[in-house]
Amino acid sequence: MTGRLNSAQPYAIGLFRIVVGLLFACHGASSLFGSFGGQTVAAGTWPGWYAAVIELVGGSLVLLGLGTRAAAFISSGAMAYAYFKVHQPQALWPIENSGEGAALYCWAMFLLIFTGSGAFGLDRLFAKRSETQGRTAADKTPVAV
Repeated sequence: MTGRLNSAQPYAIGLFRIVVGLLFACHGASSLFGSFGGQTVAAGTWPGWYAAVIELVGGSLVLLGLGTRAAAFISSGAMAYAYFKVHQPQALWPIENSGEGAALYCWAMFLLIFTGSGAFGLDRLFAKRSETQGRTAADKTPVAV
């Protein structure tokens, strides 16, 4: 049983990354463009507009699996800031201060920093291409005698 689950791990991480990235990007789109029934944040306002840009760009990158670790690092930090500066001063527990979303996104993105993109990510596609190009370049390099 464990062997089967371990072999499916990259696919589970890939699906997790896709769902988290999509939801995070939708949250940013809602704040920036008023889509999905959200209210727009005025351009350039601190911290709302900057958080929305990080959510949209970071979520899109995570969704695509492109620069996943860096995008997840910045996104996780933004959500930690959101929790501790916006939600936590209202009450201690996330259930009391409506900070569940910020806390969950922070920890989900934090997990992706360490796991990477998993399966289905553009990171893997580019890594395979660079490996293939590196091998062909090494094959063409003459060997010094």
